[in-house]
Amino acid sequence: MNTVRSMKSEDAPATEVPTAAERNFASKSVPRHLARGVIGFGLIIGSIALVPIAGPAILLVAPLGLIAFRGCPTCWMVGLAQTVSRGRLERKCAAGVCTLAKAEGRGRADSRHHR
Repeated sequence: MNTVRSMKSEDAPATEVPTAAERNFASKSVPRHLARGVIGFGLIIGSIALVPIAGPAILLVAPLGLIAFRGCPTCWMVGLAQTVSRGRLERKCAAGVCTLAKAEGRGRADSRHHR
């Protein structure tokens, strides 16, 4: 686990903070991730669109959309990219420089996509 250790004092135990590379917004599958997006966008757009009909109280539904997004629409978009690229790309770091490259050992036979 790549973590950043921080010490508040000499007597305090080290606390581990996840690095940016360990933050994962991906879902188990692309259809599941897209369903979360449909629910999130539907709740937010629906709550705004229904204000003239149901009144401002309907805006209380909008935060449920953020729960579907796991925080925000940007987090959802990052998660979509992570979900789509999972297993196809890997991060390689050498001499302080990190790059994305195709994952080794994954051929067409391993891929889940069918023609």
